[in-house]
Amino acid sequence: MPDLPLATLASAPANELLQTLLSVSLTGVILFQPVYAADEATIVDLAYVHLNPAAQRMLHLPERPAETFLTLYPRAQDAATGVFAFYCEAFRAGGETRRYDVNYQFDGLDNYFYLQAQRSGALLVVSFTDTADHQRTAVEEDLRASQAREQAARAEAELQRQQLHSVFQQAPAMICIFDGPAHAFQFVNPQYQALVGERPLAGRPIREAMPELAGQPIFALLDHVYQTGETFYATEMLVQLDHHNEGRRELEKRYYNFIYQARHNLSGAIDGIFVFAYDVTPQVQARQQVQALHEEQRGLNEQLQAANIELAAAVAQAEEARAQTERERNLLQALLMQAPVAIGLFQGPEQLIVAANDRLCAMWGYTPPQVLGRPLLLAVPELQGQNFDHLLAQVARTRVPFVGHEVPTTLRHQGRLETRYFDFVYQPLYDPAGALLGVLDIAVDVTSQVQARQQVQTLNEELAATNEELRVTNEELLNSNTELLHAQAQLQELAQALEARVEQRTSEVQAAQAAAERQRALLERLFMQAPAAICILRGPELVFELVNPGYQQLFPDRQLLGQPLLEALPELGEHAVYRTFQQVYATGRTHRELGMLIPLARPGDGELENRYFNYIQQARFDERGRIDGVMVFAFEVTDQVRAGQASEASAQRLQLLTDALPVLISYIDRAERYQFANRAYEAWFNQGPSELVGRPVREVVGEAAYQNVKAYMERAFAGERLEFEARMPYRQDFVRHIHVDYIPDWREGQVGGFYALVSDVTEQVEARQQVAAANEQLRGTNADLDALNQQLRRTNVDLDNFIYTASHDLKAPITNIEGLLQALTEQLPPAVLQQDLIEPILARMHGSVDRFKRTLDNLTDVSKLQQEHAQPTESVALAAIIEDVRQDLLPLLRDTRARLHVEVDGCSTVLFSPKNLRSVIYNLLSNAVKYHHPERVPEVRLSCRQTAGRLHLQVQDNGLGIDAGQQGRIFSMFQRLHTHVEGSGIGLYMVKKIVENAGGTIRVESELGRGSTFIIDLPT
Repeated sequence: MPDLPLATLASAPANELLQTLLSVSLTGVILFQPVYAADEATIVDLAYVHLNPAAQRMLHLPERPAETFLTLYPRAQDAATGVFAFYCEAFRAGGETRRYDVNYQFDGLDNYFYLQAQRSGALLVVSFTDTADHQRTAVEEDLRASQAREQAARAEAELQRQQLHSVFQQAPAMICIFDGPAHAFQFVNPQYQALVGERPLAGRPIREAMPELAGQPIFALLDHVYQTGETFYATEMLVQLDHHNEGRRELEKRYYNFIYQARHNLSGAIDGIFVFAYDVTPQVQARQQVQALHEEQRGLNEQLQAANIELAAAVAQAEEARAQTERERNLLQALLMQAPVAIGLFQGPEQLIVAANDRLCAMWGYTPPQVLGRPLLLAVPELQGQNFDHLLAQVARTRVPFVGHEVPTTLRHQGRLETRYFDFVYQPLYDPAGALLGVLDIAVDVTSQVQARQQVQTLNEELAATNEELRVTNEELLNSNTELLHAQAQLQELAQALEARVEQRTSEVQAAQAAAERQRALLERLFMQAPAAICILRGPELVFELVNPGYQQLFPDRQLLGQPLLEALPELGEHAVYRTFQQVYATGRTHRELGMLIPLARPGDGELENRYFNYIQQARFDERGRIDGVMVFAFEVTDQVRAGQASEASAQRLQLLTDALPVLISYIDRAERYQFANRAYEAWFNQGPSELVGRPVREVVGEAAYQNVKAYMERAFAGERLEFEARMPYRQDFVRHIHVDYIPDWREGQVGGFYALVSDVTEQVEARQQVAAANEQLRGTNADLDALNQQLRRTNVDLDNFIYTASHDLKAPITNIEGLLQALTEQLPPAVLQQDLIEPILARMHGSVDRFKRTLDNLTDVSKLQQEHAQPTESVALAAIIEDVRQDLLPLLRDTRARLHVEVDGCSTVLFSPKNLRSVIYNLLSNAVKYHHPERVPEVRLSCRQTAGRLHLQVQDNGLGIDAGQQGRIFSMFQRLHTHVEGSGIGLYMVKKIVENAGGTIRVESELGRGSTFIIDLPT
């Protein structure tokens, strides 16, 4: 909402009059604008638009405060005051005027106010007066002074209580206070409460609130401290609690450092116990693990030797793994290109674009061929000067990802340069060895969202006119003088009521002062007796104003009280802890650190030594809400941090060792949860080692797989070392056969868990199963083949005998028929031979005899071919064989005007039977010419080449072609697809037999009406 438009008021007399009335009015006037909740209907606060001079004087506020109403006066929303509710009701009442009287003694105000409010358009107009401008009676002045003293005492006590309570609540340690000999919980901070979750503690004796501590030394220790007053210090003590309130018999083991210190009342008697504790379980377990690591590593070395043997077997599986890698690479490439976001990869100092999907290229305004393999700024010159190359170089140099949000970028879009906005991430990409592969770019175009938000912001800046609102305000101001008269009468009534309250409030003040003194004494005891290090630093120089014994013990040889921080502890001058002190003092924001390294001068020799602290720095406020100092609550944790560092280093070495192994290694505790897992688990379960820690085995591997190993796990928890194989159906599409070793972890005579080493033997198991099944199948197949071969041999012998007998026995009769036909021709008179019927009949008879003789010859050739499976081979000049066949086919080539093209330079010699090779080439070339297309000149191409120990012979023509449905018949005996050309239908059958007898194959590729290609593949 804009400021009141004073320039506009000055331009018109009416407005000038209104401004004058607001300035001279003794009544305060406020213009409010409601602040709404997300539902745009509920008023949650009021924003100041304007205060006239009277309102500024009464409230000590500027003309337009930046804070909202409830920020300045939070108690106005209390039911006891009702001010905020009155304003909301007046606004909802529309044009009706509402009135409210209230004695407001909160948030820096202390007066009786008369309020009158009415809505005007989108604003709420409030007219008010208070009693501060009227002369008070002596009784009223005494009452005011009494109230001021009471409030100051209570505020001081409350401030100290809240500050100490805040310190205890935010402390990084577990703090509680026990009251009385039964040790009832009087105070519990959140860290202590977290020990038992939502279990109620406050007001309950510890024996009732934590019954599981029975049998442990806690109760006896508390009784001893309460009876003797002796402080008890525990270091790494084992305490077992039911942390999750599950009623478990076997409680989790946790270790704590804690202090029990007696609390004394004002008379010096013990009336409770302070407890300060913190959990050191990770440090204790880390030290125990470090001690056990040497034993575990010896066991791992034995496992490594076994793993090496398995690795030798895995070498045989490398080829399949490489093939799988190629398939995965292809899948990754498909995912990259089809991803719904822009993805690219840059390599080297020149930022070469080695990968970019279509979406990223489209953002740049170029095609993939235009950018791939080129430096970024050469491929996309529009990016020069826009800092992206520097960001990529920074990510490659520092290995720290960079995230850009709504970054404006000038790019070519639809043929012209324009500014677009992008969300993107530059992420370093590493190979398995940890070396940098390049920088991965993942980007999303958010231009439409940015432009939409900009339009909304522009619309929100438009302001409505306020002329009508000012007119209503003018009328309200004219009526306010009448209300003043009524207010004076009420003030007289109020003075009489105040006199009656003076005596009552005086006694209340005395009681409040006594309570404040008791509270202050209690707080001082808490502060001074607390076993934590606590101090208060005053002013911008941070002068030590108060130091408890725990803080002084951190610096036993130094004078702290009354000294500025940098004079008492000069080594902090360049340390971050001093900068955070200044920030807390300047901003009021609480700062906390866990395990902060602070080099401090060692007592005696002054040498700097590294010490570690958990601490909280919290601003202290005076009665007017201004920062006047900083409070510190600290614990030294040097021993714990160093133990943790040693544990972490040892754990990292173990993690590196186990991550390098091709087996799954884990540690499972008695709750059947993973406490350690190496990197190999990620490939199986799509979760990193850190994600698996703490998760149950049943949840990770699935119910079916869990049931297969449950019995083995129970035996391992019983202390048995196991080695077994199991089939594990982890998921519906992921089943593995595994070889497993379970090694129990004995600690203090009990099994705390076990180590699991899992090797994938799926391929070995499946190979064994396949070999067994194949052997069984082969045994049956071999028996069937033996019987079939016996039958085929008998059939072939019978066929050969039949063909030989038939061809031999039919030759004599056909020879006789031929002789008789010749004799008949010679005996017939010439006149008869010249008759129209005689000559064709004799010609057909001679043709039939010739075809019959050729059929007998073909049968004889087939019989010989069946018996000649292994003709002697020799090195044959292929070009010479082809030329010999061409000479035999010259008449046919001339008659058809066919053109023969020969390309056999790559096959100068062929190891083959010369006779059979000639037969193959002759049949293929003669068929290519004979079955030519009548509408074009025959083109026949014979070519040969050798690759990878094989010879490829090809005969291609442009003839009639073969229908796809008939191509399977052409290699059968006596099969002819065209009858207009003479033939027996046995040529291609003989070619196929010759080729197959030589260990080769023949196939045809043909299209009806376009031609055919016969392809022969032979071993060299």
